[in-house]
Amino acid sequence: MPVQAVAIVVYEGVQALDVAGPMDVFSEANTFLGSADRYETVLVAADRNPLRASNGIRLMADLTFEEAAGGFDIILVAGAPTPPEAEPEPHLLQWVTELPWRSSIYGSICTGAFVLGYAGLLDDRRVTTHWQDAQALAARFPKAKVEPDLIYVRDGRLITAAGVTAGIDLGLALVGQRHGAETALKVAKRLVVVAQRQGGQSQFSPYLTAPADPESPIARIQDHVMARIGDRHTLESLAAVVGMSPRNLARHFVQVTGTTPHDFIERARVDAARMMLEASDRPLKAVAFDCGFGSADRMRIVFSTRLGVTPVQYRASFRRAESE
Repeated sequence: MPVQAVAIVVYEGVQALDVAGPMDVFSEANTFLGSADRYETVLVAADRNPLRASNGIRLMADLTFEEAAGGFDIILVAGAPTPPEAEPEPHLLQWVTELPWRSSIYGSICTGAFVLGYAGLLDDRRVTTHWQDAQALAARFPKAKVEPDLIYVRDGRLITAAGVTAGIDLGLALVGQRHGAETALKVAKRLVVVAQRQGGQSQFSPYLTAPADPESPIARIQDHVMARIGDRHTLESLAAVVGMSPRNLARHFVQVTGTTPHDFIERARVDAARMMLEASDRPLKAVAFDCGFGSADRMRIVFSTRLGVTPVQYRASFRRAESE
C-alpha cells in the first residue's frame, strides 16, 4: 500500500493532545510498517508563525493553507477546550469547506467538529464531539445527527471523535481499518492504551444537571429523590411531595427537564452507584440495594444499557486511589 499523507489542521488555542494523540498513533504505526507503507503527518495552519496551544505548548505549521493545495489521504481538524463562539477565520473556513475534495477521509477531534459544522460538512451526517459540547453542537447545527455517547463515529468518508484522548481512539480505528486489528493492537500496546475502549462517553459525563430554579417543584423532587435514592419512588409519591397531581407533574417534569420522572430516577441511581463504585470496595449487592436497584443483576442491566459497561468494568476503570 502507498504512503498515507495525513494533515492535521491547527490554530491558536488548539488542544495539544487533539494534535499529538493522532500523530503519535500514526508515528508508532510506522514502526510496524514498511517504508513505502508509512504515514506522513504534517500540521497545516493559516501561516507558519508559531502558535500557542491551550496548555502553553508552542506549535508551528509545516504548511500554510495556500501551500497545502494538494490532496491528502486523511485530514483532521483538531479541537480546542471550548467550542468557537463564531465562525472560524475565512482562510481556515474556506480550506476546511473543501475537505471532501482534498482528502479521501476527513474529520475532526473534539470541538473541531464545530469547524466542520460551519463549513457545512455535518448536514445529515452522524457525528460526535466531547460529551460536554454535544448539546451545543446539535443546537448550533440542527441538521447534524449528533451521537453524544460515542467515542468516535465513522459516516462514510467523515470520521469524528469525542474529546481529547478520543483522538487516539480515532487514530487507532483508522490504522486498524487500513492495516488490520493486529497492527492497531500493537500500536495501542506501545502507547499503553486499549485498542478499543469499552462503553461510551457516558462513563465520563455526569447524568444529572441542576435545574435553573433551585426552589422550583422539579428541584424539590430531584432533591427528594437524591436524598432517598434507595427508596421506591412512584409518580404518585413524587406528586405528593410538591402537591401536584401525577398527570400535571409528569407533563411539567418533561417540559422542564426533557426527560420523564422515571428516567430521572434511573439516571440518579446510576450516578449514585457510580460514586459508590469509585469510592469504595462495597459488594455489588450492597451498592445495588443502597441505590434502589433492588438487585445486582438489575444494576448490571441498567449500567450495560446506559453506560455500555457493567458495574464491575466501571469499577475497574474508575476506582479511586486509596490515597484520595
